[in-house]
Amino acid sequence: MMSVIRAFIAISLSDEIQRSLDQVISNIRGRLPGKPIRWVVSTNIHLTLKFLGDVSISNLELLTKMLVAEVSRHPCFEISVGKLGVFPSIHRPHVIWVGVEAPHELGALHRGIDVEMTRLGYSQEAREFSPHLTLGRVSRSANSQDYQQIAQVLGTCKVGFLGALRVQSVDLYRSDLRPSGAVYTRLHSAMLSVEKD
Repeated sequence: MMSVIRAFIAISLSDEIQRSLDQVISNIRGRLPGKPIRWVVSTNIHLTLKFLGDVSISNLELLTKMLVAEVSRHPCFEISVGKLGVFPSIHRPHVIWVGVEAPHELGALHRGIDVEMTRLGYSQEAREFSPHLTLGRVSRSANSQDYQQIAQVLGTCKVGFLGALRVQSVDLYRSDLRPSGAVYTRLHSAMLSVEKD
């Protein structure tokens, strides 16, 4: 019996947005054959709010309770997805992503969850929250020629508006690393508050 799981907190995307992201990945992948990039399976793409890492099964109930309480303090909101980007720079791309435009509610939700999880002993986010959806990661084995070609292709890729999503819940996922890639299982959904008319 495993007493520890890898877990993270995220906003799940609609099938429609995942399909659009899948097309973007296929398009870029087709223009970069054989390049050392690990592409994310589109059904695994989500908007991560907090990566927890190892979570003790015995802590799960308390963690879920705190998550539900915190999320319920925040109203539902809408995000829109589109525009290609990279971290840290186009000349040395390590992470290829699509942007997320969101109202300040998303930042408030992220901060609230971060504070609650820090109280439980999980490390606080050091980096500023930059909402994005990861499409692929360039391998450490990439050489300068790879970087050049990747930068060239990404520089000419235009990704417009891919869709909007009304965010009504935040999910707690477990992540199991398999040889074929990560498998994510939703453990719990915490609902945002619905404004009463």
